[in-house]
Amino acid sequence: MTAPAPPARGNLFAGPPGAGDEECFETLFATPAVRIERIASHGHPSPAGFWYDQDDDEWVVLAAGRAELAFADGRTLALQAGDWVSLPAHCRHRVESVSADAVWLAVHCGSPDGV
Repeated sequence: MTAPAPPARGNLFAGPPGAGDEECFETLFATPAVRIERIASHGHPSPAGFWYDQDDDEWVVLAAGRAELAFADGRTLALQAGDWVSLPAHCRHRVESVSADAVWLAVHCGSPDGV
């Protein structure tokens, strides 16, 4: 019998890299049905004309900073640290504006069999 893997750990507000040319995505935990990501936006909104259109449901919390999400239907949503939003699969959205210190925690939930 093999020994279990040691627990993974980290800090939501430490590493990975500082400001860059685009958002930095880091997977913190993943199973076939769930993926948890840390996203550091570094003040970079989504590229012009780009829309997220994901196959999985997503729950996201803005842990630090400020941001505004825009939706394909014309709605916008201003967020500050601590605010969260649940985005159903195929809810087209984009990061319209974001502060340089923005850190997100995103939970992507899909079916383990991809259906």
